[in-house]
Amino acid sequence: MTSVEAFPPSMGLGPEHTNGSNKTADGKPPSFDGKIDSKLNGKHHAEPNGKHAASEPNGKSHISEPNGNSKTSSSGGKTAPSSALGSRNPQDLIQRGVYKSNMLGTATFIGLRALDPLLQYKLLAGDWGTRLLSKLNISSIPLYDYFVETTTSGGTTRSSIIRHLPLPRLLLLLMSAGSSLKQIYWLLSLSREELTPAAAVEVSLFNTVINTMGSLLLLSTSTSASLSTPRITLPFTYNSATGTSMSLPLPIAIGTIMYVTGMAIETLTERTRKKFKDDEANEGKICREGLWNKARHINYGGYTLWRAGYAMAAGGWIPALGVAAFHIWHFVSRSTVFMSEYMQSRYGEQWEKYKKEVPYVLIPGIY
Repeated sequence: MTSVEAFPPSMGLGPEHTNGSNKTADGKPPSFDGKIDSKLNGKHHAEPNGKHAASEPNGKSHISEPNGNSKTSSSGGKTAPSSALGSRNPQDLIQRGVYKSNMLGTATFIGLRALDPLLQYKLLAGDWGTRLLSKLNISSIPLYDYFVETTTSGGTTRSSIIRHLPLPRLLLLLMSAGSSLKQIYWLLSLSREELTPAAAVEVSLFNTVINTMGSLLLLSTSTSASLSTPRITLPFTYNSATGTSMSLPLPIAIGTIMYVTGMAIETLTERTRKKFKDDEANEGKICREGLWNKARHINYGGYTLWRAGYAMAAGGWIPALGVAAFHIWHFVSRSTVFMSEYMQSRYGEQWEKYKKEVPYVLIPGIY
């Protein structure tokens, strides 16, 4: 959802691994990734290095580029033949194999994602959220103001009004900021593919819409996770002066843990892949380091986990299940299919072997 990939790839951000033909090398029907109908030109056959060789009328072969030319594209100063980059599904939001930056797309993405925490702040700490819910005839949880008087060293008394942001709202605001920072970091430091302005707008709007829905769920008296029970007491928050401790509703506590865990999985796996790909000794190899050896699309699994945690911290169990179901459906029916097409066309038998040895798609040991 960040994953560009986080709307991965149209939600969750970040390229990884993909399948292609209608049958495997042994003639058996394709596995899950075999949903793909990546039909290569009848004149081509796969080379061990992932390139395609086209037959000449004289029986000789030559390496054929998609446009018939010898083309290279760069990534961090490196170049690679475009024929070795695999084929991309036109419905895929990510420009797979196009290793270059797009300044307009990058600026658009950073600008829109940076605005999201500001919007969520106005919804959660300002009156935008309550006013919007009021127009929809939905009751909301009030945010209280505190009148405070302070005396300076010179004896002057000053009065001020402090708007207290409850912990559940603060946590959701931090989640919004964390998702924006993570996705901006992904684009600037981890991604190699081009992000077009259109893709930047689509991904940013998706994340802002789903975050806004979370903020409104938390504000509404009928859906807010902050009103749910049971509550758990937070350690190290006991105030001896008042004899009280801070507590959180169980869904918010669990949702926060899910968010942190999912964000860590998505970010660390993408960092692992980036380090692997930057090593020239791994040229033409599929990354199987760390958690990539547990699930083929582990970063999508991490994205789904933190997105579900975000929803749980906002509205409880039902929104969390709904968000998780939506993202799993999206990844299973679209994102992993597009990625598998690309990986199959680029890595061929190496990808088939990887699928057999790592059978799990999103969640190790489960699916």
